[in-house]
Amino acid sequence: MFALWYLTFAVDEIRKQDTMVDAAVLAKLEEGYAKLAASDSKSLLKKYLTKEVFDNLKNKVTPTFKSTLLDVIQSGLENHDSGVGIYAPDAEAYTVFADLFDPIIEDYHGGFKKTDKHPASNFGDVATFGNVDPTNEYVISTRVRCGRSMQGYPFNPCLTEAQYKEMEGKVSSTLSGLEGELKGKFYPLTGMEKAVQQQLIDDHFLFKEGDRFLQTANACRYWPSGRGIYHNDAKTFLVWCNEEDHLRIISMQQGGDLGQIYKRLVTAVNEIEKRVPFSHDDRLGFLTFCPTNLGTTIRASVHIKVPKLASNKAKLEEVAAKYNLQVRGTRGEHTEAEGGVYDISNKRRMGLTEFDAVKEMYDGITELIKLEKSL
Repeated sequence: MFALWYLTFAVDEIRKQDTMVDAAVLAKLEEGYAKLAASDSKSLLKKYLTKEVFDNLKNKVTPTFKSTLLDVIQSGLENHDSGVGIYAPDAEAYTVFADLFDPIIEDYHGGFKKTDKHPASNFGDVATFGNVDPTNEYVISTRVRCGRSMQGYPFNPCLTEAQYKEMEGKVSSTLSGLEGELKGKFYPLTGMEKAVQQQLIDDHFLFKEGDRFLQTANACRYWPSGRGIYHNDAKTFLVWCNEEDHLRIISMQQGGDLGQIYKRLVTAVNEIEKRVPFSHDDRLGFLTFCPTNLGTTIRASVHIKVPKLASNKAKLEEVAAKYNLQVRGTRGEHTEAEGGVYDISNKRRMGLTEFDAVKEMYDGITELIKLEKSL
């Protein structure tokens, strides 16, 4: 009887330790939280991590990978200038730390409430979209990309080096089976020859080790192990393996033929999914490392030259807001437009289908070109 009692007691203790947050982690959380609370940070993390939410979540861990609140908010605690400030260390984090993720998701994704459900994936009729700029006067280049996570693997902070390498092997063999215009070659970052590296830099294909926001989120461990790049022969289709997401799937080309670019992406995603199951949630859609990139995970963008609208920024912003578009400089977030050239993309990724997300960009760009012509 005593032996049975002792065994039960021992199992309970092990379980308790398994779901307990380490004292050093708790101390780091408390210290980081105090500094963030006293800061003038404008991040969504600061906005929604109230003392009550913090106290409610600081002792929780995810069931499978034992991720803590520190894994979720570490980047935002260390970088007070973050826009968002949180990442998901594994898929379960979206549920376990929902008290923090849900309001941030709602804020970023334009009112996607915790009672809302992302619609089923639907790429629609790919033939709907044509060329937004048939005369090549305004659109320099167009790209559509999406992020995907491989089922059964955690996100960056929890991945082991062996898992990184295993995933790279799966991705490489999957992509080598692609045919037609998607046919190409996979280049592992590890042991890459200098000439190949230079060519990929010249093509603007090579991704670098993450910035300080990703570094502090533990997204760059074991670099460059398990990372790689695939591109087709025409250099219009690209896959990044284990950069920020497990997979970034990108279709792009010069000019404004969105229809052709979108069709290529849809074909590729469907082909890859036949061989690699993706991580998907019934409520949030496709899951990735960053809560800004959920649902469809689709970002459709153009580099567009609109010098007249560039001198009337208010009008540009007005049209962008009407179609839920994000306007950035051509070098990405937080950069200025160079020579009246902007990077303009759909902002909404949740609560609508892939087709509708791309259509917002298509309609918005069509309107901007019409406006530029009339000025």
